[in-house]
Amino acid sequence: MKRTPHTICALFALIGLINGAQAQTAMTNPAPAMSMEANDSLFQQFGGKEGISKIIDDFLVVWQADPRISGKLQEADVDRLGALLKEQINQLTGGPAVYSGKDMKTAHEKMGLRNMDFNALAEDLQTAMEKNGVASRAQNKLLAKLAPMEHHIVTK
Repeated sequence: MKRTPHTICALFALIGLINGAQAQTAMTNPAPAMSMEANDSLFQQFGGKEGISKIIDDFLVVWQADPRISGKLQEADVDRLGALLKEQINQLTGGPAVYSGKDMKTAHEKMGLRNMDFNALAEDLQTAMEKNGVASRAQNKLLAKLAPMEHHIVTK
């Protein structure tokens, strides 16, 4: 899959869950992409709840091994992070889960994240999706839902 600037920017949204992993709060200022729009077909293209769970488990392994971004996980509760990522991707693909973490702006305000952090994260998520056989079209649909969160996340 070609990694475009749009693709890279969309995935940076997931880094927000690092701070959200520390404490669960209700979403108070969700980005438009966090709507409860029903899209069961996209959820099914990701393999449903089980498929999303496997993708996120693989993503966390890739992310933790990536020296470009692994330092961002040093303070995170990785188990909680994984659970929140699963909720978020489940919800964004039209599944039954509801994301219960912090809003993206609050989660990222003190992290000092840069575009190069996002680029590494994007590549790692793409690796996990490709490993799990998610079609490029389905990947792009998810990325389009994540894209609006970018301006709440990159602070440097």
